[in-house]
Amino acid sequence: MSTPTPPPTSADIDDRTKWRAFAVCVAVAALTILDLSKVNVGLPSIERSLGASSSSLQLIVAGYALAFGLALVPAGRLGDLKTRRALFIVGLVAFTVSSLLCALAPTIEVLMVTRIVQGLAAGTQMPQVIGLVQQLFRGPERGRAFGLFGAVIGISTALGPTIGGGLIAIGGEASGWRLLFWMNVPLGIAALFFAVKLLPKGVQGPAKDRELDVVGILLLGAAIVTLMLPFVLTTGSGDSGARWAWLVAFAVFLALFVLWERRYRARGRSPVVHFALFRLSSYRNGLSIVAVYFAALPASFLMVTLFLQEGLGLEPLFAGMVSIPFAATSAVGSYVGGRIVDRFGRSLVVVGLGAVVVGFVLLMLAAVLTPPELTPWAMAGAFLVGGLGGGFVVSPNQTLTLAEVPVEQSGVAGSMQQLGQRVGTAIGTAVATSIFYGIVRSEAAGSSGDRLDAYHDAFRSGTTFTVSLMALALALAVTDLVVRRRAARRAADADVSAG
Repeated sequence: MSTPTPPPTSADIDDRTKWRAFAVCVAVAALTILDLSKVNVGLPSIERSLGASSSSLQLIVAGYALAFGLALVPAGRLGDLKTRRALFIVGLVAFTVSSLLCALAPTIEVLMVTRIVQGLAAGTQMPQVIGLVQQLFRGPERGRAFGLFGAVIGISTALGPTIGGGLIAIGGEASGWRLLFWMNVPLGIAALFFAVKLLPKGVQGPAKDRELDVVGILLLGAAIVTLMLPFVLTTGSGDSGARWAWLVAFAVFLALFVLWERRYRARGRSPVVHFALFRLSSYRNGLSIVAVYFAALPASFLMVTLFLQEGLGLEPLFAGMVSIPFAATSAVGSYVGGRIVDRFGRSLVVVGLGAVVVGFVLLMLAAVLTPPELTPWAMAGAFLVGGLGGGFVVSPNQTLTLAEVPVEQSGVAGSMQQLGQRVGTAIGTAVATSIFYGIVRSEAAGSSGDRLDAYHDAFRSGTTFTVSLMALALALAVTDLVVRRRAARRAADADVSAG
């Protein structure tokens, strides 16, 4: 009787296979992240084509982010329990099909529904990407992988508006927005072919537990929805204050989730989220930093787009091109940061956040102090500084955050990190755009002054808010660095005493 062959582990897979699988994963992640930024520039085209209201347009953007965040943790948990490869392929198929349905949407109502489905598909894919990287790579090699991952994601985030503006220019103002979704279809089909061909099978091995905590998933989902909903419904124009009552429901669902998870674990069963992860300071502090950072960064990009298009009158394509320097230097910073993070640790994130703060202060000064004809060029120059710093933040922080997480929990751990980004983005974008549009409308109604002055004041105030968040992320990183260095000194002193 022959002995069954044990499943291969990551150590059994050659480097060529690992990096091919990584290329598939990062390409699909870039495709989903692009949809968070490129669709913003298509909103005026959607409004003209489908007669959409401002609230409908808000749901096109916010519904995707909400669905994305809602799917992350259950999808990550399923990937940990079953197979990340299968969940990745399922999510990719759903994303491609929903993109096709978005492109063909005859009404704004259909577009809103298919956009939410698209967000759920993206949220199903992303945890598998993080889990597969954790699974395939170890040690310094993992840092290099996350460095490349961060570089591609940074490029995708920054180039989204440029790509969106270019597609609208090709397709025309009336229906150019459909190309934003058509673009995903051939790319998704190609990615599906390579995913089936190149993603390794059987490397995950059996999970230590095989149960799925359905009640915990439902309670966590309710908590996520009630937390994000009041922010995604914030448009800055005629919003009802009653929407904040959802935060009371969030507190109730969160308390119920924590109580259920603790009782569930006390019975010897496996919960959705292992709270022991939060006892890891590297994981806990990394989550805090990334949530605050992503409350600032996407909101800043959105305000730049609004200021350049509405304030200075730039076409979407040219407004998007201003952020290209950020993409370029962020890619370089992420690549370098991934290679040196094991040597410098959290101090690399501190340096990166310091450069981001400087870069976005320069961005604000460039916007409000330079002549309009020079403003886009000056802002592009400021983005060079901010992008280099940003490259030292995202991928090194991701490597440090997941460094001590067991591989069998990497899917849900990565999901919580992504969830922090999505919640931070929803909150930061809602507050920043409310500040921006609130000032524009009040100054436009209250005086007959220069229209550009109103946009200067709005951009200055909104960017002050986002830079404050960046400074808070910097303070969190500095605190973590100081604590770690003190702990290292105490450990060294204890070793000397013992010796």
